[in-house]
Amino acid sequence: MAGIILGPTVLGNLNQDFENSLFAPEGEVFLATLSRLGYIFFMFLIGVKMEPSLVKTSGRRAWIMAIISTAVPLVLALNVSAYLDSLLPFYRRITIRTVIQVQTMSPFPVVAILLMDLEIVNTELGRLALTSALISDLSATVLATFTSFLRLGYVSSTYHNRFSFVTTTQALTFTALLFLSIVFLARPFLFKWIVKCTPEGKPVKASYITMVVILVLLSAILSDSFGLPYHFGPFILGLCVPAGPPLGSTLVQKLDSVTSGLLAPLMATFCGLKIDLTKYSDLQLQGMIFNIFFVSSFVKALIIVVAALVTQVPVKDAFALSVILNAQGIVQMASYLNNNLTMTIDRETLASATISVLLISIIVTVVIRFLYDFSKTYTGYLKRNIMHSTLNSELRVLACVHRHDEALAAIKLLEVSNPTRESPIAAYALHLVELLGRASPLIINHSLGQKGSSSSSRSQPTIDTFTNFENHNRGLVNVQVFTAFSLPKYMHQDICSLAFDKMVSLIILPFHRKWNYQGQVILDSSLFRSINRFVLEMAPCSVGILVDRRKLRQTSPVDSAYYRVSVIFLGGDDDREAVAYVKRMAYSSAVQVTVIQLVSADDKNSANKWEAMLDSESLRDIKFLCSTRENVVLHEETVNDGSDTASLVQEMQDNFDLIIVGRRHKDLRALEGLAQWSELPELGVLGDLLSSPDISKPVSVLVVQQQLVQLK
Repeated sequence: MAGIILGPTVLGNLNQDFENSLFAPEGEVFLATLSRLGYIFFMFLIGVKMEPSLVKTSGRRAWIMAIISTAVPLVLALNVSAYLDSLLPFYRRITIRTVIQVQTMSPFPVVAILLMDLEIVNTELGRLALTSALISDLSATVLATFTSFLRLGYVSSTYHNRFSFVTTTQALTFTALLFLSIVFLARPFLFKWIVKCTPEGKPVKASYITMVVILVLLSAILSDSFGLPYHFGPFILGLCVPAGPPLGSTLVQKLDSVTSGLLAPLMATFCGLKIDLTKYSDLQLQGMIFNIFFVSSFVKALIIVVAALVTQVPVKDAFALSVILNAQGIVQMASYLNNNLTMTIDRETLASATISVLLISIIVTVVIRFLYDFSKTYTGYLKRNIMHSTLNSELRVLACVHRHDEALAAIKLLEVSNPTRESPIAAYALHLVELLGRASPLIINHSLGQKGSSSSSRSQPTIDTFTNFENHNRGLVNVQVFTAFSLPKYMHQDICSLAFDKMVSLIILPFHRKWNYQGQVILDSSLFRSINRFVLEMAPCSVGILVDRRKLRQTSPVDSAYYRVSVIFLGGDDDREAVAYVKRMAYSSAVQVTVIQLVSADDKNSANKWEAMLDSESLRDIKFLCSTRENVVLHEETVNDGSDTASLVQEMQDNFDLIIVGRRHKDLRALEGLAQWSELPELGVLGDLLSSPDISKPVSVLVVQQQLVQLK
């Protein structure tokens, strides 16, 4: 908009001397150079902010979306382009082909920057859009590069009337060398060396940043020299930078302000300066271009909606996804500008294309805000819970701790979760540290091999504890330890974001109360309780709140060779999740599992048939285990009201080391009257009963909530 106002459309049209004095023709080369420089670093930083492992870890849904959203529009574009060629004069055909080709793109940087601006990049919808755009962009880039090199072979052999295989082979070889050098030399040797030389919690040295900047410029020069888009090398280089601190975050901190705030917008401003919206000599062609823009956007959106619905994406999210993948921005604008500089399109077409990109970007943003529910940032429609994980698959768990004793409690729970070589456990430990002073929020991955520093001294006992746990369970457990320095009101976002990124099935949260060896409450943190409540509302997977009374063990007169685990089963999603968890424990010879099913006559008569069938299916495997394994027991207890249930729970406290209960239950006769005395609704009725500060028994409690799945 600034370029249009300052350029020949507005002020230049009113006063030609003003335009010539402010933007002299000989100064255009400097604006063009600065705009390209800004675009180079913009693409580099987009790569830095993204995680290339999205492609490797993406599921069937993302691949189907990417293939359909790339292949179908491309096939339609080729047919439409061939049809329009028969209607247009020869000198106009290349213009229409260029516009149609750009319209088939789903540029990953445009989608990424849109999701970042809308703050939905760490959502199920955002992850699906990013992965689809990345796969689509990379495949389209490979196809376009290969096609351009084939054309280069034909052009170079025009006078010989044959295809030059040598020319095409040379171009492909140089491109492969550039790509392999970045991936297999820059990342493992330069970037990881910089990470190892940087102490934890400290910024990267300025000399290292200078080295990276020089490498970015060199990769742009080599890309342009090899016949590739000049931003290709910097973008691939950015993808190879290790995400997060220390290198990735420092590069963003140092370069993002000047790039996003000054240099990158010059590309759009330069486009505005070069167009004149008051001068159109071929209105028929420009009308056709506008029609191509909006018809192609509609058709592409329709294709994506169909692909999304086929892959079982909710209807509202399918429409939102189609709009996101139709986003247009600086990549399309840069493409049109470069085609104008190479005289593939004229200034009139550049003007129409620029205005179309501007209008579509505004429409996309407005529609996304209307379609997407921003209150469901981390909730998703993919099943990330224990119940839908097979017993012979890896179990991913995020253990959150504030104190060292909570790390010991989490490790004990992981030990009894029966890690095996066929069913290992991937444990992600997150030490939550309150941010003090004026430091910036920071998440440190202690698995990167950085040097230790004073900032990590508070986390060192936790790091050592989880490291020793991994060392004692080689091949069974894989541990990564993180430390999050953050304000307490934002800690739940760190937890949910990390759980989402690592695709965990269960988050283990510490209870906000702590006991000493005498059974006295020594800590009752309202901040920790608030964190737990927010996580229960926002978590992208199942959640377990662990009430640890391990310190009271010495007061127990009962000794056993087993670790005794019990589940109180009343039915419902959370109870079925609890049963699914203990099924993993039941295959350990060191764990004694007891499932106690509470029933009442009224509940049997009024139970929902579908829920009853799901409950029965959940207990069927337990019944089978009872007949094949001595360490599994199933009891059915009849209770008439809440007082009977409370008495039963009171008796259980002496007989078990860990009691697992579901958080949410419907209005059941077995819980009648207990809800009135509940003080902690985030634990549910049974969880609140078992976490009472009056209990002096050494029994720990795990309150389980199954993943909240977005249905529509």
